[in-house]
Amino acid sequence: MHHTVSGWFTAESRDLPWRDPDRTPWGVLVSEVMLQQTPVVRVLPVWHEWMERWPEPALLAAEPPGEAVRAWGRLGYPRRALRLHAAATVIAAEHGGRVPDTEEGLLALPGVGSYTAAAVAAFAFGRRATVVDTNIRRVHARLVGGEALPAPALTAAEQRRAAELLPEDAALSVAWNASTMELGALVCTARSPRCAECPVAADCAWRAAGEPPPSYTPKGQAWHGTDRQVRGAVMAVLRAAEHPVALELFTGPAPEPELVSETAPEPVPGPGAGLVSGPGGAVSRARSPHAMALARLHALRTGPEQLERAIAGLVADGLAVDDGGRLALP
Repeated sequence: MHHTVSGWFTAESRDLPWRDPDRTPWGVLVSEVMLQQTPVVRVLPVWHEWMERWPEPALLAAEPPGEAVRAWGRLGYPRRALRLHAAATVIAAEHGGRVPDTEEGLLALPGVGSYTAAAVAAFAFGRRATVVDTNIRRVHARLVGGEALPAPALTAAEQRRAAELLPEDAALSVAWNASTMELGALVCTARSPRCAECPVAADCAWRAAGEPPPSYTPKGQAWHGTDRQVRGAVMAVLRAAEHPVALELFTGPAPEPELVSETAPEPVPGPGAGLVSGPGGAVSRARSPHAMALARLHALRTGPEQLERAIAGLVADGLAVDDGGRLALP
């Protein structure tokens, strides 16, 4: 089974830059953090931008953490950017700019959990490590457990099963981790598994059991109208602004939407709505990306309590700072 799935991976896997022979451990660490809860298609352009700008951890560590948040773009869950910046700072200061090559060393980095430590140890350094992500859990559940889907949250039993399935040989264990992860992403998908393309379909316990339905219905996370949506809209304003943004521009009346940019379909604020406090209190009224992001925030028609809660949460999480009534990236 190990060799069959690994052989399929050699023939069918996607060509991804963090799998290249010349990949760096830092590039693998960045990819693993970015790929958490974010699909590959969205990660690819941002990963390339990060690696071009910060090919070494020390280069990222030398910049303010707000630059990491700004460069994170719309990947979501921007606290991951802060965690990467914090890890880069420790790598530069305590490890001579080199990513630790063991699970123990990786776990000691700020913001690096058990999954990320195992994945980087395996994929960057060829270590034998038990990697368990959503795709791997699903393959294990069907292939070995005979279940349509794994439990909603990782269980101790699943972790033990993954450890038992891991080959003893280090090189084969790395291949097994990568190939089962890819099999889950491309073939053994959650909603529409393509069993006819699966290299181990004949050995699948779930198919042998008659493909029983899942014991629960997976529910996606709500977005529209949630604090997460409002936080994302506020962050978009801060990423687009060159200077701290006056708080009243977030909490004040919605800007007039009558002016529309010739190059974008979204309405942009009317006179005064795009004000940004610059150095020395200077004010500009340009139809900037910041003004357009501010218009999109106001278009949500968020109530003042939710908006204030979102801003307070961003400040508490270290994603924004309140600089005397003006909001900015850290």
